Amino acid sequence: MKLGRLLLRATIGGFFIGHGTQKLFGWFGGQGLKGTAGWFESIGMKPGQVQATAAGVAETAGGAGLLLGFQTPFAASAVIAVMLTAINRVHLRNGPWNGNGGYEFNAVMIAGAATLAEIGPGKVSIDGLRKQDHSGSFWGLGSLVLGAIGAAGAHLFAESQSAGEVDAASEATEPPEPTETPEPTDEAPTAAETEPEAEPAGVETAE
Repeated sequence: MKLGRLLLRATIGGFFIGHGTQKLFGWFGGQGLKGTAGWFESIGMKPGQVQATAAGVAETAGGAGLLLGFQTPFAASAVIAVMLTAINRVHLRNGPWNGNGGYEFNAVMIAGAATLAEIGPGKVSIDGLRKQDHSGSFWGLGSLVLGAIGAAGAHLFAESQSAGEVDAASEATEPPEPTETPEPTDEAPTAAETEPEAEPAGVETAE
């Protein structure tokens, strides 16, 4: 069990460090922050720069936490949040199988992270050395709940940004209100209105 736990930490944590640094720095053949931000925009995760940075930091920090066994339940929740967001935005409509672009990989990562939060990182970890090796069903369930809250927050933030853009676009395309023109009248002008003003008596004009 100890060897299996260490292997699970190294595998999940290491791969998530890789995924996060792909997004943030373009390491391991990644697109970097600019390319990732553009892709996030295309799937509705707006603003892309903010969402890509948040995902990259969550994956890198969460992966490092799992690998080192540091604050394991919270590290697990960061990883779970990213995976739930990926399922919601990309993979759910493709079904479960990874070969079809489904959520198989994401589900396995969520299960693995939650398992580590429940069983704890073990003695060979930072938490173990600090005598803060939290474990138990409470921590496993807590990591799932925190991950779900994080994913929901990212989704709602993206939706609010999209709604704001739609409102701004609709305001910009609204036609201007027509100006009021005076209504024509049938009354004929009076003599006083049509005759030129007479020069005052006793005043001569200059030649």
